[in-house]
Amino acid sequence: MTSFEAFILGMVQGLTEFLPISSSGHLVLFQHLFGLKDVPLAFDVLLHIGTLIAVFIAFWEDIVSILKKPFDKLTFLILVGIIPAGLAGYFLEDYVAMAFESLLVVGIGLIFTGAILKISENYANNRILIKQAEETSFKDAFFIGIMQALAILPGVSRSGSTIAAGLFAGLDRDFAARFSFLLSIPVILGAGLLQLKDLPFKGETIDLIPYGVGFLSSIIFGYLAIKVVLRLVRGGRLSVFSYYCWGVALLSLILYFAG
Repeated sequence: MTSFEAFILGMVQGLTEFLPISSSGHLVLFQHLFGLKDVPLAFDVLLHIGTLIAVFIAFWEDIVSILKKPFDKLTFLILVGIIPAGLAGYFLEDYVAMAFESLLVVGIGLIFTGAILKISENYANNRILIKQAEETSFKDAFFIGIMQALAILPGVSRSGSTIAAGLFAGLDRDFAARFSFLLSIPVILGAGLLQLKDLPFKGETIDLIPYGVGFLSSIIFGYLAIKVVLRLVRGGRLSVFSYYCWGVALLSLILYFAG
């Protein structure tokens, strides 16, 4: 792997992890288009760590606040919100692995992502959204968690589905986005830990420069993606990604039926 390829892969991981366009859906699509099937597992784990660091940088104040007051309501909302994704990942792992082989699933997932972005934005534009952490119920958090669980399917965006769910639940726009990204921390961390058990700790030679380039690229572009999403959510313009999702969905379905 060259440093340029590592840079591109880090950029793609950082952008698609947080923009509401589905990182898993793009992974499946890129594999079919460019044959990207031999990315070292250690490099993939490193990119996930990079995106996790991007969240820490963007939300360090929230994270410090949670660490200082671990028994505040926000902590319990996050714990409730991650339950559905944890259960789905544990019980549906084999089915999800099969879904990652299908461009049809990617296409349908992206259509769904585009639709909920559009519908939730229209809903939010016609209502007053005021809920902060104290006003958010555990039922709201569980509903957002269910939407996050759907994102184990390729094509369904984790950030898009959780922000949309937050808007449907009446969360303030800014808090809906912040809560979505805070929910991503245990999910990304859990995914990285699961990958660690499959790492070949012996016998694998690592070229540090490309790995370092990809790692930094994932942090930088992940941070930029978070800032873009926050700005668009606050401005009521997140649904601009609906059209992108539908365009990529069309490409995925064409490739599926053509193949």
